[in-house]
Amino acid sequence: MHPAPIRSALFVPASRPERIPKALASGADAVIVDLEDAVEEDLKAAARTSLEAFLSDHPQARLLVRINAPVHPQQAADLELCRRQPGILGVVLPKVESAVQVSLVAAAGKPVWPAVESAAGVNALPAIARVPGVERLTYGGLDLGLDLGLAAGSEGGERIMDQVRYALLLQSRTARLAPPLETIFPAIQDLAGLARRARQACDMGFGGLLCIHPGQVAVVHEAFMPGAEELAWARRVMMAAASGEGVFVVDGQMVDAPVVGRARRLLERAGQAPA
Repeated sequence: MHPAPIRSALFVPASRPERIPKALASGADAVIVDLEDAVEEDLKAAARTSLEAFLSDHPQARLLVRINAPVHPQQAADLELCRRQPGILGVVLPKVESAVQVSLVAAAGKPVWPAVESAAGVNALPAIARVPGVERLTYGGLDLGLDLGLAAGSEGGERIMDQVRYALLLQSRTARLAPPLETIFPAIQDLAGLARRARQACDMGFGGLLCIHPGQVAVVHEAFMPGAEELAWARRVMMAAASGEGVFVVDGQMVDAPVVGRARRLLERAGQAPA
């Protein structure tokens, strides 16, 4: 059985613990406290201490932590923190390139979200996805684009990124993981662009999107919500399906099992129990 759907996963720096309550109150489906890129090297130990203090002061808080990369000397300390804090529900593992790296993190006993950010990581996706303890996959588009030599934002670059998205979706499905998460949308002020990207990710079968600002959360949620016409169609299909017929017609179109399945998923995305 899959865990709860994640439409939005909002990053917040561990070095700014005063921002964590705002992130938790943002409406995001998940909050990821970042010990990696958002924290300067000489502040990492202090950020870890601040996060632990926050969790001790707020025992009801539930969040995930992005730990440092497999080759980073402080990853072991990050994992120890995750292991002993019940408020940490999962671990985001950046820059992963092998199943072995994921297995070491999964040994901490928390669900793992591997993030591939290199060609080597994409190449290892079939093995990474099948490590026990992996819950869902994601990727770092900026680092991956740099590693692959892509021109950021170009049509050609997006064609290649679509191949990565396909690989994430395929491996998630065949390994029976939760749907993958789309990478961050870095243009914080471009909410229209964010909505387009989120809707594209939804149409491609992704479960949600990584967010870097609380203002992105509502836009992402709306993009992942089926439209009123889609929901009305889905309800008509499910009502007709209640007759028990294997094949029937709704709105002049033939409906069979795959179409019923699509209608059911639309209603589930909207939080409406199918008929």
